[in-house]
Amino acid sequence: MKSNLGSTLYNSCFLTGSFFSSLSLILELNISLLCAIVYTMIVTIDTNVIFSALYSKRGASHQILKLVLDEKIKLALSPQVYFEYWDVLARKENLEKLNLSMPEIETILDLIALLAKKHSIYFLLRPNLIDENDNMIFECAFASNSDYLITSNIKYFRNTELKGFGFKVITPGDFYKLWELKK
Repeated sequence: MKSNLGSTLYNSCFLTGSFFSSLSLILELNISLLCAIVYTMIVTIDTNVIFSALYSKRGASHQILKLVLDEKIKLALSPQVYFEYWDVLARKENLEKLNLSMPEIETILDLIALLAKKHSIYFLLRPNLIDENDNMIFECAFASNSDYLITSNIKYFRNTELKGFGFKVITPGDFYKLWELKK
């Protein structure tokens, strides 16, 4: 004998002749529920935010890095952005400011790369930002379909010739406030 749910579905679908429309509705509801449960916000993080997160355990930048490491948000990462992180963090003066050794920086970057959603960029999207390296960050946000591009240099991203790419440029403080409100 069929279960109650099975009997109900059998009766409503087969006996009424609307099997495919009912099946379609059930699949649509299940897919919607699954997407709501599985979706993790994707962010692209500018190098200055990573630096600030490592420089101080206080502040929004550090909290955002913790969200990435706790896998509460997904970091979008391209090879270009990874090597930008490496280039900035590995500079002698920055190692001294951060009070970290090169092996510690490599370990942190390895962990970030392990947890990140990786994207290869096969095009050049040049929004003509003041800093050429910011173009790479912008490209990564676009290619990854990020929800947010998080940067402390928000003014540099406001002057872009390109608008309407589906992600919002936001400061670490504003992003973290927004995250706290959504919890």
